Amino acid sequence: MTINEYRTAIVAQLSEYRATHSLNVAKAAVQLAQKYGADVQQAEIAGLLHDCTKEMPAKEQLQLLEQFDIMITVAEHCAHKLLHAVTGPVVARTEFGVTDEAVLSAIRYHTTGKAGMTLLEKIIYVADFISEERTFPGVEKLRVTAFENLDDAVFAGLAFTLQDLVAKGKPVHPDTVAAYNEQAFALAWAKARAKKEREDRV
Repeated sequence: MTINEYRTAIVAQLSEYRATHSLNVAKAAVQLAQKYGADVQQAEIAGLLHDCTKEMPAKEQLQLLEQFDIMITVAEHCAHKLLHAVTGPVVARTEFGVTDEAVLSAIRYHTTGKAGMTLLEKIIYVADFISEERTFPGVEKLRVTAFENLDDAVFAGLAFTLQDLVAKGKPVHPDTVAAYNEQAFALAWAKARAKKEREDRV
């Protein structure tokens, strides 16, 4: 399928709000890909399709997972809104003909993140946060950060998710915890090294 065919299919398949969101994520993903040297076409396709099963009823998503013998975690059983990240790659492959594993993985982890994220995965994760229609507190700052330092934007998104879920007394997906810890340890290590270098110069 061409990019235009993906766009047309998504607009036809999703509600007006969800289709607009998907188009906006694709737009942001392309801009981030251009900024950080990622494959623009991969970014646009992943952005367009990242929510392709978001509006599919949970029962149908569970049936789809059973059909393809895909196991899900306790966290995904407890929070059905996470299911679309697991079923999305299935539909992207079977209905949209996507065979690029990098694109499928970016769709898979756009909601939770994970440790060891690729550049494309980070781009889709952040693009989902900063898409044009988003209005949550702090989104403008995050949009600026996204084009200054992608890793900082990923960390900010993970921190936002953790704080929001903990405040609501909801469980946090293990992949999100792993991604946050990886970023937090890297940041702490960088600060420690910078401090030591400053001390050594004195």
